[in-house]
Amino acid sequence: MMISLSSLSLTVNTVARRDAIACIGASTCQFSSIADVSEYEFDEVRDDDKEIMKDSALRQALSELAGEFGKESMLSLQRFFRSRRAPVISTGSLKLDLALGIGGLPKGRMVEIYGREASGKTTLALHIIKEAQKLGGYCAYLDVENAMDLSLVESIGVNTENLLIAHPDSAENLMCVVDTLTKSGSVDVIVVDSTYETVDSGASFVFAIRLRPLSLNVKLMGQLVIVRYHPKSGQAFGREEVTSGGNALKFYAAVRLRMMRTGLLRSEEKITGLGVCVQVTKNKLAPAMKKAELGIQFGRGFSCESEVLELACEYGIISKEGSSYIYEGEVFSDKEEAEEYLAENDDVHKSSRLGIGMHQLKHLLAGILIFIYNIEGSQR
Repeated sequence: MMISLSSLSLTVNTVARRDAIACIGASTCQFSSIADVSEYEFDEVRDDDKEIMKDSALRQALSELAGEFGKESMLSLQRFFRSRRAPVISTGSLKLDLALGIGGLPKGRMVEIYGREASGKTTLALHIIKEAQKLGGYCAYLDVENAMDLSLVESIGVNTENLLIAHPDSAENLMCVVDTLTKSGSVDVIVVDSTYETVDSGASFVFAIRLRPLSLNVKLMGQLVIVRYHPKSGQAFGREEVTSGGNALKFYAAVRLRMMRTGLLRSEEKITGLGVCVQVTKNKLAPAMKKAELGIQFGRGFSCESEVLELACEYGIISKEGSSYIYEGEVFSDKEEAEEYLAENDDVHKSSRLGIGMHQLKHLLAGILIFIYNIEGSQR
């Protein structure tokens, strides 16, 4: 009997202990669910005075950091110190502006343009200077290769009287000039053409050390620094393009443009220009890896009329029937005649560009609506 009583007592204690654990677990789950419900059903009342005090305290902390460590190390918030959309400078090519996704190259950033010889790198840099001068900005061109032809620069449309030109003879002098111009804050575009002549001579460490503070100065002063590279061929695959100077510029550049020559432009068996392809290999402000097929006319630069005509036909602004082009009742027998008409009539040229911009805006709005619709559908 003693054994049976003890076993009975052990059994009762085990069952009681098990029921107690179950009861505690149930109460715990109940309290947890109540806490979750209260968290979502009873929000705290927003205290505006408390938010104002937090903002003022944050501003004071940022001001103290700026005064103690300098403006370069200052923390920043978008809503305190800058606008959401970065200002841009057009590249002079409508196709390339559309491929970049933001309408041009961002100010306050570094841009790298690289490609093989005679692929249009200098022409693109000069067109960017031209567009910056249209906005009233000052530009600097650092001609490291000593190969600038002022007659070609003027034929593209650059005002050489308001263009700063220098010929640095070493990497140290080059970086000192760029650093001084960026700290002045008075130059909108600085073009370095090109760093291959200096970096390849064994001064890669100079760029790796100086690029970080330079990128900070450029961002604070809102300038655009364009570095033109003449790459060397890779040894493994023969035609692979490897930019010199290490990885420093690749990381600090917000936009990297690769230019490739695709062919020659002919008119009546006469070579009039080059066909190039610009690929956006890196873009921190919009989707990358987009391409733009451009035409460069000798002595003129980008063939803007050809780009406008092609895009206007794509969006239905100008009708194309066979080899003929029709615009508001006027018929042009071939492409050259239509491009000549656009070149001679600035109003038609501007209205066509405006129509292309409106079509791009419609596509953007349609994409936003589809994105919102997909989000709402996933939440249902």
